[in-house]
Amino acid sequence: MDATPACAKQHKGPIYSEDAVINANGTLKNAFVYIKSGLAKRDYPVPPAPVKLDQKGCIYVPHVVGVMVNQTLEISNSDDTNHNIHPMPKENREWNESQPPKGDVKVKTFPKEEVPPILFKCNVHPWMRAWVGVVSHPYFAVSGEEGTFTLKDVPPGEYMVGAWHERFGVKEVKVKVEAKQSLTADITFSAN
Repeated sequence: MDATPACAKQHKGPIYSEDAVINANGTLKNAFVYIKSGLAKRDYPVPPAPVKLDQKGCIYVPHVVGVMVNQTLEISNSDDTNHNIHPMPKENREWNESQPPKGDVKVKTFPKEEVPPILFKCNVHPWMRAWVGVVSHPYFAVSGEEGTFTLKDVPPGEYMVGAWHERFGVKEVKVKVEAKQSLTADITFSAN
């Protein structure tokens, strides 16, 4: 990052990769968690609010996000340097666009599900990476600072919950949700 003064000057100390962030309590941040199977076939309304992905301090913020199929993703550049947004999807169309310093917001959607999430990179700054999971329903989340996640308003039923992490792969857990029940499910990743 030191080779790009506009990036380096935004940080007081060293910057570390976010490919495996272990929280203070020993849990894992940035796991994309979603209902993989068991939902009834139906169309879920796409949220009108966009999901935001920013390039700030020459880092994608947040590192992992989720969107529904056809939900708006807004990509900003808050930096004083050019960036290049280059997602690498397997199911959706690939694109590659420059974004000038503090340039116009790029507005994108994805018409197909995509888990594992789509890798977003910057061709100008090779350390910049983010991941965008795309699902057809609203039951997804990203683990945070405490390693927790919440899937809200899940209807009663039996489900396979998937958890994807960029370094530790995929884990699955079966859950049974009863009406008006709050349920805890632990998902454990290992370094092996």
